Amino acid sequence: MYAALITGKETVEMVEFPHPTPAATGVVVDVAFCGICGTDIHAYQSGRAYNPAICGHEWSGTVSARGADVSSVSEGDRVVVAAAPSCGSCTACRRGQADRCQVVFLSTLGRDELAPPHGGFAPHIAVAAARVVKTDPGLTDEQAAQVEPITVAFHAVRISDLRLGDIAVVQGAGPIGLGTMQWVRAAGAGKVIVVEPNPQRRDLARALGAHHAVTPGEEAKELIAELTHGLGADIVYECVGRSFAVQSAVDMARRGGSMCLIGLADGDAPINPSTWLIKEISVTSALAYFHEEFEMAMGMIADGRIVVEPLHTSTVSLAGFADALADLASGTSDQTKVLVNPNL
Repeated sequence: MYAALITGKETVEMVEFPHPTPAATGVVVDVAFCGICGTDIHAYQSGRAYNPAICGHEWSGTVSARGADVSSVSEGDRVVVAAAPSCGSCTACRRGQADRCQVVFLSTLGRDELAPPHGGFAPHIAVAAARVVKTDPGLTDEQAAQVEPITVAFHAVRISDLRLGDIAVVQGAGPIGLGTMQWVRAAGAGKVIVVEPNPQRRDLARALGAHHAVTPGEEAKELIAELTHGLGADIVYECVGRSFAVQSAVDMARRGGSMCLIGLADGDAPINPSTWLIKEISVTSALAYFHEEFEMAMGMIADGRIVVEPLHTSTVSLAGFADALADLASGTSDQTKVLVNPNL
């Protein structure tokens, strides 16, 4: 079989692999859909070394084989990719910090013992059974393929300093930003402002429940000042994933406010430390998610509180992956979430 991998700057290759077999504690999943992530786009743009195990880490599918020691799932079960649960025996777990489990961390990075040599841009993938969660029966395969990025946003909002009634700003209306915006509303924000240069994405943000969606710069600055009597937002979620956006997120927050860093910038970010100090900004950051958060997120998608269907703007085959990635990396794409169907 062939898997699509990003192997260099603006370079995608179809690499041949043997059909996977499950380890004793692993499963093989027939991939239904795999989403193209911002991490994939950044790797394609930069050409920096990219772990092939996470080149395509937003997938849904069906278990087609399981190892001899696996009882948590069966062949035929629909599943989504997740982080492993905390192990209970690593140093962090023994110190009562199961939320910082090293096993979970390595699985999130695709560096666990059973990490595959490729990601979900392939018809089949073998992973540790601990890394899959049964799909909520109320979800389609297309919805299920968006559970991973939605759970990233869920985790970020869940651990942030958001309080009921807060005026919140979401910077960036890509898939993560639009997911974050919905979770912020669900968590009780009083007003949610999305800052996004792309007009189609601003329209989508409004359709999904943003109270306001504005362009970066003066328009955003003036609206935030108007809504907060000049104080600034209570909390700002940075979902752009570009170096310049870190300082601009802090600039929009009030004194004593918060910034939650979600977008992953490729390089160092220029900041103004005096602004952070004078404002006494509280900062949270969110890398990924916890195992248990997948079922929570799926339940809220299934009952309609979180909507993912409008984020999915197109589906391509493996043959169309390179063109889709180039379009998303151009900065002028009309697409939001592109799913890859490796069976087309």
